[in-house]
Amino acid sequence: MNKLPYLCCMKIKELLRKPISLLAFSCIVSIGTLLLYNIPFFSYVADNTHEHASGRLFLLASLVVVMLALNFMMTYLVMFLTRMVGRILLAILALINATAVYFIMTYSVMIDATTIENVFNTRYSEASGFFSWSLWGFILVCGVLPALYCLLQPVVVGKAKRMAVCCGCSLAVVLAVAMMNISQTLWISQHDTELGGLLQPWSYLANTYRVVSSQQDEQAEEIKLPDGRLADHEKTVVVLVIGESARKANFQLYGYGRNTNPLLSKQDGLKVYEATSCATYTTAGTKAILEPQNSDDLYELLPNYAFRTGVDVSWRTSNWGEPPIHIDEYLTNEELGTRYPGENIYYDGILLKGLRERIESSKKDKVLLVLHTSTSHGPKYADKYPKEFETFKPVAKNVEEGEKNVGMLVNAYDNTILYTDFLLDSLINTLRSMTEWNSAMIFISDHGESLGENKMFMHGLPMKLAPKVQYEIPFMVWTSKDFRQYKPAGELPAVLEQHYIFHSVLNLLAIDSPAYDKDFDIFMKPDF
Repeated sequence: MNKLPYLCCMKIKELLRKPISLLAFSCIVSIGTLLLYNIPFFSYVADNTHEHASGRLFLLASLVVVMLALNFMMTYLVMFLTRMVGRILLAILALINATAVYFIMTYSVMIDATTIENVFNTRYSEASGFFSWSLWGFILVCGVLPALYCLLQPVVVGKAKRMAVCCGCSLAVVLAVAMMNISQTLWISQHDTELGGLLQPWSYLANTYRVVSSQQDEQAEEIKLPDGRLADHEKTVVVLVIGESARKANFQLYGYGRNTNPLLSKQDGLKVYEATSCATYTTAGTKAILEPQNSDDLYELLPNYAFRTGVDVSWRTSNWGEPPIHIDEYLTNEELGTRYPGENIYYDGILLKGLRERIESSKKDKVLLVLHTSTSHGPKYADKYPKEFETFKPVAKNVEEGEKNVGMLVNAYDNTILYTDFLLDSLINTLRSMTEWNSAMIFISDHGESLGENKMFMHGLPMKLAPKVQYEIPFMVWTSKDFRQYKPAGELPAVLEQHYIFHSVLNLLAIDSPAYDKDFDIFMKPDF
């Protein structure tokens, strides 16, 4: 009996001395990653899917296949391309995986961006409170031992052709399984935060990248635009309203059969344009609205440029995801709620509170106000408007409920458009009453929304795959009397881009600049 541990050690040593192919090594690492670090992930899927038994089993099996294929491909590529460095990386991932799973199982945490930020900002004196013998024991068994295997197991790397075949087959399997589960897109999008926070090692890899990228964006130096100047001193205010997930198809002003714009349809001087978004998600869509041209680079954005040119700029938001804004006055709905106690900060009406007083108290002749709303953001459309705007009934509480009854989901969404109609109408009436100011209101959405067409919901699909309801957006403009002349329809394309906002607003604010492009302006340019 005393020889048993010795014999086991010798057997393990003998096994580790025997080289194996990179294919076999990648399979072992992939299976180990699945079994050791992703049980919480599969437990969550099993507990939260509403599929019947066979459907649940098929979903779980599909996720197993996808996970095995992705981890296999990652291991193969890392080992083939970086050799010893790849071994070290895999060993480090094993240690981090074990630590992450321990905290998930012990403290019920999700490894999301907030968790990663907390890790980066935690001092040793705080982190040491989590150290325990159970933690070290778990890391030893589930982290150190797999890490040693990755470091010590001899591997025959093989040729590039075999690597290409193996990785290509893995990718094909992933795509095939994904297509077989296309109907699960809604469920996955509903639970993407939880799923992403439980999936190892992708949870901390992806969220670490997000946090670092976000920090870099905040510190990023914009590509400065050429200096501009204010060409006149007429008192002018422009209010740019950035809509959230507002699709053109559900606006009465664009031919929708329901009366979702009872107020705006009666507004004199309201101009309606056909338009498309440059993306189907908030960050890229908002950036496109504020930048002078479609680019992956970070050019100086409209509010930043106007502020630097001498315009009084204020940003009010109930949303998130906008690119870096560098101005003096940036107010969230929570901060506005502090200024105006008693107002409900969860409805976008808070963004209009005190707006007239804010404009009239400005010490400058030019004022730009940007309202970044969230009125039509899913999945809980019914929570985005006061109950007195619940005209279309019954409503689905969320997208998941709406999947079973799309009509109820559309009712809830249409009520958000009805509330948007009220907000924009109120804003226009306020500006119209300020007769001593030239004024303009522009409303444009960051992207559209799917409401069950082809069993798709919400937004975010790549532009090449997205249905038109995810990128066909409303673009509406109102100006005070005798302020600016619109270009004739024949001088504009049939469908406008989001970049028309930047140049049109420069015109309205009388900013004379080399960055201005008259071809992307909906107004006739006056002689400054």
